[in-house]
Amino acid sequence: MTNYAKMNIGNEGRVELHDTLSLTGAEVSINKIPAGECVPFVHSHETNEEVYGVLEGEGKAVLDGEDVALRKGDWLRVPPATKRQIFASANSGIVYVCIQTKEGSLEAFTSNDAIVG
Repeated sequence: MTNYAKMNIGNEGRVELHDTLSLTGAEVSINKIPAGECVPFVHSHETNEEVYGVLEGEGKAVLDGEDVALRKGDWLRVPPATKRQIFASANSGIVYVCIQTKEGSLEAFTSNDAIVG
């Protein structure tokens, strides 16, 4: 009996992990945007916050009309109602992970949810 799910990501532009990994508490996607390109829509959410982690490259997030510079190593939390769009810089693509969860749903984490042994 397998008690885990595993997948490998190639060179896709966007990969959502919820179906393949049978996620039940979060949506996780890996996103690659070429230099000078952007997510083709502005969006917000009804109940889900998003956390973006920049893995490679640089760009910006436009959050409710405000430009927020992004570069490798940056992590950004965006509340549900905030309108957002991600852009790669003109001379560098950007690769980022997006983790989406219901705002306010975290009841336990790491040290107070772990069972040792």
